[in-house]
Amino acid sequence: MNGPILSAAPIGEMSARARDVFRLVVENYLGSGQPVGSQTIARLPGLNLSPASIRNVMQDLEERGLLASPHTSAGRLPTETGLRLFVDAMMQAAAPSAQERAAIEARALGGGPIEEALAATSAALSGLSACAGIVLVPRREPVLRQFGFVPLSHGQALAVLVGHDGTVENRVVDLPRGLPPSALVEAGNYITERLAGLTLREAEARLRHEIGEGRAALDSAAHELIARGLAVWSQDNAARPVLIVRGAANLIDATAAADLERVRQLLDEIEGKEEIARLLDRARSGAGMKIFIGSENKLFSLSGSSVIAAPYHDGEGRVVGVVGVIGPTRLNYARVVPMVDFTAQALSRLMA
Repeated sequence: MNGPILSAAPIGEMSARARDVFRLVVENYLGSGQPVGSQTIARLPGLNLSPASIRNVMQDLEERGLLASPHTSAGRLPTETGLRLFVDAMMQAAAPSAQERAAIEARALGGGPIEEALAATSAALSGLSACAGIVLVPRREPVLRQFGFVPLSHGQALAVLVGHDGTVENRVVDLPRGLPPSALVEAGNYITERLAGLTLREAEARLRHEIGEGRAALDSAAHELIARGLAVWSQDNAARPVLIVRGAANLIDATAAADLERVRQLLDEIEGKEEIARLLDRARSGAGMKIFIGSENKLFSLSGSSVIAAPYHDGEGRVVGVVGVIGPTRLNYARVVPMVDFTAQALSRLMA
């Protein structure tokens, strides 16, 4: 389910008392974002240990590399190794509430173009998790439903593509020299009537075939216009943004004022969408959840952030994208991990 997995040995080597103290320190830290002191743990019900005994246990956990003591505080907080141990071996996940499930499904299955549904779902996940929502959009060529050209100037026109799923995209194309105005209408009609139902790549191949066979009843200028109109999408398809990020402002929370440099670094990292897309691609390789904590991935090692991501599938079970969140390492893993998993399931139903 995760990124690099810590051996289970440390759990087996810890006493029940150490496990209880460690769990309470981590849970309190994740809830407050502040180092946790022995007095705080001693006041919690069920432990029945003195502050002095708790300090001794916390010292032992620090020597094991699971807790750390910031120089500005007498309290302890979990290290990245400690967080990994907690997530892999101790965390008790809390399933999304009925209201949270309904909010996610309403965005994912509410109809409309696929990319809009993905963006809306990412926004819903961001709002519910108080993190930045991210979704890696499947690289899919539009399937033509309708195509037309709108004149812009003497030498340019707007190519308008209506996809089979209702999406509408525009591109500016240069017109062949000497092209009569009627050719714009003729070219658009030809594409809509002869090439509808095909992907752009298939449409280009059929156009070349029909021209080669002499079956395309169009003059050379119209041929060239159609070829340009179809090619403009193919040429920039690889450069199209494949990552949607929503809710980055959620990363500036009540504790961010004390660590503005970390937040600035994180926001800069999110701007590098290609790097995040490559990171999320690693989540395509497996069927389950991926959790990257802090320096476990180089991209977020400076900001000390965590990524929780899960793949979603099409109707044939193939991985087509990844959905997840980016947040501080102290995020509520027990709540957010199941929420990301449920969102991936909702998107899989959308793509089916």
